[in-house]
Amino acid sequence: MNRLMVDAKGRNMKCLTFLLMLPESVKSKSSKGSKKGSPSSSSKLPPVCYEIITLKSKKKKKMAAEIFPTKKPASVPTVQQYQQQNLNNNNTIQCCNWQGLYSTIRERNAVMFNNELMADIRFVVGQSGGTQRLPGHKYVLAVGSSVFHAMFYGELAEDKDEIRIPDVEPPAFLAMLKYIYCDEIDLSADTVLATLYAAKKYIVPHLARACVNFLETSLSAKNACILLSQSCLFEEPDLTQRCWEVIDAQAELALKSEGFCDIDAQTLECILRRETLNAKEIVVFEAALSWAEAECQRREMHTTIDNKRKVLGQAVYLIRIPTMGLDDFANGAAQSGVLTLNETNDIFLWYTAAKKPELQFVCQPRKGLTPQKCHRFQSCAYRSNQWRYRGRCDSIQFAVDKRVFIAGFGLYGSSCGSAEYTAKIELKRQGVVLGTNISKYFSDGSSNTFPVWFEYPVQIEPDTFYTASVVLDGNELSYFGQEGMTEVQCGKVTFQFQCSSDSTNGTGVQGGQIPELIFYA
Repeated sequence: MNRLMVDAKGRNMKCLTFLLMLPESVKSKSSKGSKKGSPSSSSKLPPVCYEIITLKSKKKKKMAAEIFPTKKPASVPTVQQYQQQNLNNNNTIQCCNWQGLYSTIRERNAVMFNNELMADIRFVVGQSGGTQRLPGHKYVLAVGSSVFHAMFYGELAEDKDEIRIPDVEPPAFLAMLKYIYCDEIDLSADTVLATLYAAKKYIVPHLARACVNFLETSLSAKNACILLSQSCLFEEPDLTQRCWEVIDAQAELALKSEGFCDIDAQTLECILRRETLNAKEIVVFEAALSWAEAECQRREMHTTIDNKRKVLGQAVYLIRIPTMGLDDFANGAAQSGVLTLNETNDIFLWYTAAKKPELQFVCQPRKGLTPQKCHRFQSCAYRSNQWRYRGRCDSIQFAVDKRVFIAGFGLYGSSCGSAEYTAKIELKRQGVVLGTNISKYFSDGSSNTFPVWFEYPVQIEPDTFYTASVVLDGNELSYFGQEGMTEVQCGKVTFQFQCSSDSTNGTGVQGGQIPELIFYA
């Protein structure tokens, strides 16, 4: 109840009085004690009154954790320490009043992660021979997953003490539990695919989205093919599109990767059908043979030529063998033994005869990708004493707002008639060389640019500056760019340029060399 009181200085104060009534058992004990020690045994025990006096009655409401901050003793484990213990199944709580050590429900919930305390369900996770028994709490799990809610509280819920989950790996299941209990996402390259499977199975969408984002940021030519296979399985169209972008632009690297041999037959056919695959057909053919060898091993078949052809099946006709160069066909596909004698003869006739035979193979070359060019100068010029090289480096830094693949540079040629140049091009990120190549090109004396290519396109991530460099060797003076732009829009991609400290021959944003970046997007 509320009362008004006056302090010693005459100030009004609001007083809140709380009556704490003792239970009957305590009253009876007290009355018994009074009988032993006092003659007035019939006196009643008065209620205990506590008064809390506050000088200001209008205050912003605070949470309990703010009003009563708890200082943790130095010897008390932190939530992170409990989580590490629980990951190792060492989940003994060493303090009987552990609830009072943590100010938020999130921290208290995290302590229960993989903890036997109050656990009302157990999971036996993993395949036979590698299982792990993990404790759980139905309420927490049901709050975090609609599948768990249906399992434990739905109309068809079964009252089981133990649930077997053979199709999920223990580390992935633990990662999902850690997200449900602790609201923390802990992913690694080794477990992210298995964690995505678990998140999809138990409908934990935010964790699944985090797994997809992790895969997208770590996507490269080395893992693009296997991730393409998995993205189709998990029905993740955005990830599928990202995989195709990498495979198309860096097709030869992707086809030569170890992950390509691990894909399923359906994904193999999708890749072989791809019209925009940016690769030589002999590379496609050799990759298909490598996949066939791995597939024979998976089926426990001898890796003979006949078995390779057998496991390839109709997919072999998706390889556009007639579009190979004659040398590639004669020295490669024709001598591989995979083709029948009739197929080999017909393809040779396709190359040489005026009347070409009908073939089961696709005879039209792939379209590949059309390279785009980012031109950073508005004009070019030449002078009687510029531009000289003498083995010095011309470089510029650039960044993009979308992922692209740099295939090469467009370079100026001689301003004094036709001439030949040797160019060493290089692409770096934070001092690490991502791509380099040395090649020659011939200029005709015009102010046009001449392409110089990397061996493989280099993947460029957004919002990071990269350094493009070239060292030119030529006797003649060349053209140079003027009126350089700091920002250039090329289709849906925006390029930004800034000067590089690696440039020792005068190239910068406003003028110089490396007028064009050739890229796929």
